[in-house]
Amino acid sequence: MKIISCAVLAALALVPVGCKQAKKVQVQQTVEEAPRLASTVPMGDPKLETQLASGFYGIEGNAWRWAARQFTVVLRPPFGASQRGGALQLNLTVPQVIIDKLKNISLTAAIDGSPLAPETYTQAGPYTYKRDLPANLLTADSVKVEFQLDKAMPPTDQDKRELGVVVNSVSLVAK
Repeated sequence: MKIISCAVLAALALVPVGCKQAKKVQVQQTVEEAPRLASTVPMGDPKLETQLASGFYGIEGNAWRWAARQFTVVLRPPFGASQRGGALQLNLTVPQVIIDKLKNISLTAAIDGSPLAPETYTQAGPYTYKRDLPANLLTADSVKVEFQLDKAMPPTDQDKRELGVVVNSVSLVAK
């Protein structure tokens, strides 16, 4: 009996005495900083999808996206570009099906409404559309880049998308 009493007393010693009031935890709303715009948007990165303003379709192959005839992206100018200028780089692929159906395709771009020189593609393959940019186009916190193709494949019964080119990435780079 004495052994049982000792065991009971030992167990009771481990139990907290009385009911303590639980500490109240205050939950406060935090103000999170908005995600900073990137200067380079790889098409396979879903975290940067908010910078794709219009004309882009879903990620394919974890790396690229089809773009429509008109497509727009918003980029952050790189450090120092507002003084030294920079360059726009669009890494794209012109698929064989586009050349087969359309024969050639021309791409133009505009930075906040300022047009850049066009480029025409007559063969399928990977390309970089690159244009130097003066510093005065890169002074804002963000730059809206509007791309336009002269033509695109219209939607079909099999694919309801308007298909222009395949985009791998778009960047603003410092000079």
